[in-house]
Amino acid sequence: MVERQLRGRGIADESVLAAMAFLPRDRFVPPGVLSHAYSDDALPIASGQTISQPYMVARMTELLQPRPGMRVLEVGTGSGYQAAVLAQLGCSIVSVERHAELADAARILLEELGLARTVRVVVGDGSVGRAEDAPFDGIVVTAAAPRIPDALPGQLAECGRLVVPVGPRQRQELILLVRHGDGFERSECGACTFVPLIGELGFDEDAGGHGRWLSRLLV
Repeated sequence: MVERQLRGRGIADESVLAAMAFLPRDRFVPPGVLSHAYSDDALPIASGQTISQPYMVARMTELLQPRPGMRVLEVGTGSGYQAAVLAQLGCSIVSVERHAELADAARILLEELGLARTVRVVVGDGSVGRAEDAPFDGIVVTAAAPRIPDALPGQLAECGRLVVPVGPRQRQELILLVRHGDGFERSECGACTFVPLIGELGFDEDAGGHGRWLSRLLV
């Protein structure tokens, strides 16, 4: 997975590659898709959500430029895999998940893997961020937003980085936003398709059934 899907497709951050080589992705997928745990695909998990394609996890992590002690907000805990990668890299993570079932399962798994000390999973509407814990050095949104949620850029610290897929339900652009004072530098980082971000600053609830098998970079 690491050599062919990640390094072979341009992921160059050796710390990201090492973290993903170390973590057992098969622990984060349901039994019914276990044989595909290391395939280049997003896979279904509970509550109609997905665990993202390994390349997408690596790409979003690399764009965050993680470092030990970095404070990260994750919007959309899902299986807990993205949070686990960031924790393995030494980050301190607040992860917001709207499905209590997923949040509970992620907490248990992260505890079993010895990563719970630096990951706090909370149930709530991640589209509005987590103002009470801001500012963050990085924010990663693991679901598609119709536009960059207004609440998130202001929760970044100076030079903080926000990675979020933005666009209509069928296809989005992966956006990197970097804060410089009161301004933001925006970069487009590739077409992708994610499950929709549901919440006050995301899609309406009726978007929830779309794209559940997706969350991958389109090439």
